[in-house]
Amino acid sequence: MVTLVEGERAPDGVAAEPVATPPALRACAAYGGEPESIAAARWFTADFLARGQADHGVPVSSHTVGVARLVVSELVTNACKYAPGPCSVDLELAGAELRITVWDTSPVLPIARAAEPGRVGQHGLELVLAQCEGFDVRREPIGKRIRVRIAVEP
Repeated sequence: MVTLVEGERAPDGVAAEPVATPPALRACAAYGGEPESIAAARWFTADFLARGQADHGVPVSSHTVGVARLVVSELVTNACKYAPGPCSVDLELAGAELRITVWDTSPVLPIARAAEPGRVGQHGLELVLAQCEGFDVRREPIGKRIRVRIAVEP
């Protein structure tokens, strides 16, 4: 019997046993959009990653926790600052990847500006893009969803 990695196909005539992929860990939190939401979202993210490590044995480095907290902080800050009302954070830990999705009520898509060392503020999206493996923004019937992917380092 041959054990296959997900997506591989067994050669003709060879019996194969697929490898079971562990289920992704997910958690979601909703916030009212107040300034306190930013710190709460950072705490939620750190706690989620700590529970992934303690309860499920997913190795997560302190560097990954710091990057995830920074990204969530920047995205939720933008949601609280530019979108009226609530926002949510959805976290999914799947294999060596953390997916962070932030929803807010504003349909306005964020625009990454060119780096300007003299500019004060408005560097949040630059920081997010520099830390992520992938970035996607989609308008929703109400608001938008920003989804980023971060590599999880053990």
